[in-house]
Amino acid sequence: MPAIVKKKDLLYPELSYQIVGCAYDVFNELGFGHPEKFYQRAFAEALKIRKLSFTEQHYSPVKFKEKLVGKMFFDFLVDEKVIIELKKNANFSKQNIDQVNQYLKTTGLQLAILINFSSTGVIYKRMVNIM
Repeated sequence: MPAIVKKKDLLYPELSYQIVGCAYDVFNELGFGHPEKFYQRAFAEALKIRKLSFTEQHYSPVKFKEKLVGKMFFDFLVDEKVIIELKKNANFSKQNIDQVNQYLKTTGLQLAILINFSSTGVIYKRMVNIM
C-alpha cells in the first residue's frame, strides 16, 4: 500500500510550488523542441519575475579527505535550499535520476526538483535526500 503524503509533510511546499510554476510558465510560452540552454535562460527569467533568489550553474566541490577531487555544476540552486536540474527529453533516464541523487548527497541539501520539458508538457520529479 503506497504511503499517503500530506502537504505538511512536504519539504518547502510553497517554494516548490513557485519553482514548478516557473517551469509551466516557460513551457506555456516556449513550447517543446528548443535546445536545453534556451529553457535554462527562460527559467532564470521566470525565477526573476517571481522574485526568487537563485544561482545559476551552481558550483559544488567534490572532496575526498578534504582534498578537491572534482567539481559539479547543477543548473540552479533556489533560495539556497532546492537544487533544480532541467532536461529536455521524453522521460527521465536512470542517469538523470542518479545525477540528481549525487547532487543531493554531495551537497547535503534535502530537496531537488528534476524538471523535464517534454513533447507532452512539463514533467517534474521531487527528489528528497534521505541522509
